[in-house]
Amino acid sequence: MKVLIPQDVAEAGKDYLVKRGYDIKMGSALDEDTIANEAADCDAILIRTAPVTRKVLEAGKKLRVVSRHGVGVDNIDIAAATEMGIQVTNGPLSNSESVAEHAVALMLAIAHHVVEMDENVRKGDWDSRNRIRLTGISGKTAGIIGLGRIGRYVAQKAALGLDMKVIGYDAYISKDQVPEYVEMVDSLDELYQKSDFVSLHCPATDETKKSVNMKYLSQMKPSAFLINCARGEVVNEEDLYTALTTNVIKGAALDVLAEEPPKADNPLLGLKNVILSPHCGAHSYESFDKMAVHAAMGIDEVLSGKAVTWPVNKLNK
Repeated sequence: MKVLIPQDVAEAGKDYLVKRGYDIKMGSALDEDTIANEAADCDAILIRTAPVTRKVLEAGKKLRVVSRHGVGVDNIDIAAATEMGIQVTNGPLSNSESVAEHAVALMLAIAHHVVEMDENVRKGDWDSRNRIRLTGISGKTAGIIGLGRIGRYVAQKAALGLDMKVIGYDAYISKDQVPEYVEMVDSLDELYQKSDFVSLHCPATDETKKSVNMKYLSQMKPSAFLINCARGEVVNEEDLYTALTTNVIKGAALDVLAEEPPKADNPLLGLKNVILSPHCGAHSYESFDKMAVHAAMGIDEVLSGKAVTWPVNKLNK
């Protein structure tokens, strides 16, 4: 049986498949037409960020499974896959720790002006140490929106590692599902008003897209920071730019943007009170191995008739 891998993955995942007798077909491009053509003779697709559209699924006449390298499956047409009886799997345990670490790293970096100070030293501005004041973390309040695996890991590191007070909001879980060191609040308004750092860990859905807008940004403290390691679409970037340039909030650190990569004229690129990274929170050596292996596991489970550990869609058997 043949597995299409449009974007390369860690050797650990490919080795997992080869040792179990699968043939690997490496893709040549990431556009819809190429993936559709190359999927035609394949039983499975191990996908990263490229789109798996209805056209791709229909072209793969032998397809039985699409396995996502990582967690988010918004690049896969789940409804079409379910309609065609194609199992979709992912790896929800593969990169949570890495993304949480990156969120905390961004929190520290923006509060301590790490990027700005580095630039100053390199250009000979040692005296900036006397002009710029850092924002302490200990004792501050971290507000976490979305208490899934990543959000809970961030809460753990903030509360137990950085001595922060942690408050959280998640409309889809009950208070008894979160650790004792997280105080759940009843509304987003309350979270934004009380937080010194707001860290986003919610998916991009019709409900959440552009939900981080001026309504909520204007409720934040002028000394507060926004951290986004979730999805860029969750933030209204025009409102965020306004908030950052009119002292509504102090700064932001973003691993994700609404358009990736951003265009050169994206106004956020010109702001000194913003730190940007290229959607790489999950890109540690350790998580890349896990993502590749967990995606490969999903493919093997489906094609060998085993129970699927991490099913995304439910098929009628």
